[in-house]
Amino acid sequence: MPARRRSPGVDPGFQTLAELEARAVARWSPALRGYVEGGAGEERTLSRNRTAFAEAVVYPRVLRGVASVDPRTTLLGRPVAVPFFVSPMAYHGAIHADGETAIAAAASEAGVLAAFGTLSTRSLEEIGRASGPGLRWFQLYHQADEAVERALLDRAAAAGFSAIAVTVDVPVLGVRDRQAQGGFAIDRSVPVGTARGVRPPARSPSDDHGVFRLPAEASATWEWLDRLRQLTRLPLVVKGILTPADARRCAEHGAQGIVVSNHGGRQLDGAPATLDVLPEIARAVGDRLEVYLDGGVRRGVDVLVALARGARAVGVGRPFLWALGVGGRSGVARYLTLLKLDLAAAMALTGCRTVAEITPDVSPLPR
Repeated sequence: MPARRRSPGVDPGFQTLAELEARAVARWSPALRGYVEGGAGEERTLSRNRTAFAEAVVYPRVLRGVASVDPRTTLLGRPVAVPFFVSPMAYHGAIHADGETAIAAAASEAGVLAAFGTLSTRSLEEIGRASGPGLRWFQLYHQADEAVERALLDRAAAAGFSAIAVTVDVPVLGVRDRQAQGGFAIDRSVPVGTARGVRPPARSPSDDHGVFRLPAEASATWEWLDRLRQLTRLPLVVKGILTPADARRCAEHGAQGIVVSNHGGRQLDGAPATLDVLPEIARAVGDRLEVYLDGGVRRGVDVLVALARGARAVGVGRPFLWALGVGGRSGVARYLTLLKLDLAAAMALTGCRTVAEITPDVSPLPR
């Protein structure tokens, strides 16, 4: 992986959310740009994620007596300042020297949940110290060696992580053309900061005389969730669900939450936009577990739309890396401030004084 980038010393005082991406990617190498910005294949799913939000209609309401807006809510019973969170992403250290600790500190200060993953470039302990009292989840990729998996879960609990986000949509990495063309490679070595023996997902199946074989980590079944429930007391949130049938199986196997996710358009090209499948999934299991969404969320109105269509909260991914690249912790803090304000304005303009008032009529499905 690329060496950690030193702080660029740039004033993070960007004025709008719209300018953030351009300011970030202009400073990145082609390899890093292809890794962060790219999706799978021809990037149809990557595009669909944004198109779904772009085509969503939001209805303003007037004279609703909106003297104040309160975006606070709870996630798995824990209070947060807003109904959005930092999605787990790999290799923050390739973006900025402070890596995950910068995002952890800024999110904690803002009262925002942040999720950090198996492929973090800072240790769970470092992230925990940077988060302080902040709410944090640990994202887990399946490990064939149960001892390695157990060690990760134990360390996460000891470092103050309050839930395990179990990623289930990566038996093998998707075919990521733009990333390959740029030259950024997630290799099979131990990423900085993770436990010894941790293996990232395989880049591709291996050809064994015409039969394409995957590594042992790809062999997980639903029973893996049952085993994880025996290995940790932390609640499980299953990430990578796109169908009601799989959502129901998550509930049956003891998950307390799911993330409707297509991995930011980075896995199966042609998969649906998460916003398009969210309502049916929420109807199927919303009374049994908490339903979250990620994929394509950029603005406060996107958060509003997802909540109106069944999500309890939404994960935001790439924008946090853009903010990290522009200004480290200060850039992330600035982004959080702007996104909170953007959400508050959207709530006020639709007459929603609280999260509970963001109902389906705010952004109804097309007929």
